[in-house]
Amino acid sequence: QVQLVESGGGLVQAGGSLRLSCAASGRIFSIITMGWYRQAPEKQRELVASITSGGSTNYADSVKGRFTISRDNAKNTVYLQMNSLKPEDTAVYYCAAAMVVSLSLNDYWGQGTQVTVSS
Repeated sequence: QVQLVESGGGLVQAGGSLRLSCAASGRIFSIITMGWYRQAPEKQRELVASITSGGSTNYADSVKGRFTISRDNAKNTVYLQMNSLKPEDTAVYYCAAAMVVSLSLNDYWGQGTQVTVSS
């Protein structure tokens, strides 16, 4: 069974920092892309940042310069360092990964972790 397990969410004041982690486990052949999405109340889920196995990154315009995504391929883990947090960053953050499992490429999702930024 393949799992993505997130950690690191919580409550922080505006201007503060949080670091999210997401570890993939199970019978994984390879991980193509890992990323973070978020969903605020009554809003659609949106891409925050993604990173390929080669280290190429992509960020939403709203987080550029404040968030940094990184990845440890040996540990099948992706991180999201969030600095200068704003109240509008408040959302449930989901880890996602495109992985090859049993010769099939599929998207997998974590259970989500709440990030709340107070003003």
